[in-house]
Amino acid sequence: MSYVVVTEKLTKRYGDRAVVQELDLRIPEGSVYGFLGPNGSGKSTTMKMLLSLIRPTSGRAEVLGEPMTRGTRRELLGRIGSLIESPPGYGHLTGRENMRIVQRLLGLDDRQIDLAVRTVRMERQMDKKVREFSLGMKQRLGIAMALARQPRLLILDEPTNGLDPAGIEEIRDLLRRLADGGVTVMVSSHLLGEIDRTATDLGILSGGRMIFQGTRDELFSAATPDVLIDCSDPRRAHEVLARQRGATLDNAVLRLPGLDDRAAAGVVAALVGEGIGVFGVRRDEQTLEEVFMSLTAGGGL
Repeated sequence: MSYVVVTEKLTKRYGDRAVVQELDLRIPEGSVYGFLGPNGSGKSTTMKMLLSLIRPTSGRAEVLGEPMTRGTRRELLGRIGSLIESPPGYGHLTGRENMRIVQRLLGLDDRQIDLAVRTVRMERQMDKKVREFSLGMKQRLGIAMALARQPRLLILDEPTNGLDPAGIEEIRDLLRRLADGGVTVMVSSHLLGEIDRTATDLGILSGGRMIFQGTRDELFSAATPDVLIDCSDPRRAHEVLARQRGATLDNAVLRLPGLDDRAAAGVVAALVGEGIGVFGVRRDEQTLEEVFMSLTAGGGL
């Protein structure tokens, strides 16, 4: 697998406080990488280190196959687009005038600017003053600015923050289209449902450390959801399994947390041995939010 971002023991300390600790990132080429973690977990700091806005205390970052250093920074940033914190743009200027500033600063041609504007579907709004834009329009304009240089990597920090459902849907559709077009997207968000519907790969931080990295399927496999058992005598089944840690009755369904497949088979055998008919065994369906809360011990975003 080809990776666009690779870090090794990337660390950032402020005095005695470690904000990011020995982080090993692996972002596959062409993916939408969802970067999750509670507030203060180090997501924004990590993104700023990847963009060379903050110098790491130790460790290394490789972006687009090259180490991110003072010597390579300028060339690499020419191939990276980003939207960190608030959307850019001068409010007293139109969207088109803002894009012309980007064009002059980066030495871009008209085709690149027009393509970026079309990609975010802002053609009809470009003659309005930016101060008249909705938040969603400002976010799309900021992404257009980031896309104008036709980057291979796009880094977005909370791009759906403050958007209404229609705006969130627009950004989600945009990220998918960008990935389909070959742009690798790294996106942080506190909206777990949106990340769940958009990301192909996930990284979860807690306390500045990576606690999970991989695909959505790998995450859910690691989470071990509860086992649910439908049986002929739920109350007696609960009594039989009274020693089973955490066994509960949930609307006449026996719920057993933390069991792997082998342990679940043992429970079924024990119930059948007691003469209790077992009608069905299944895993509880989990949302990304439930898995996240379990992995981070309830830490909120």
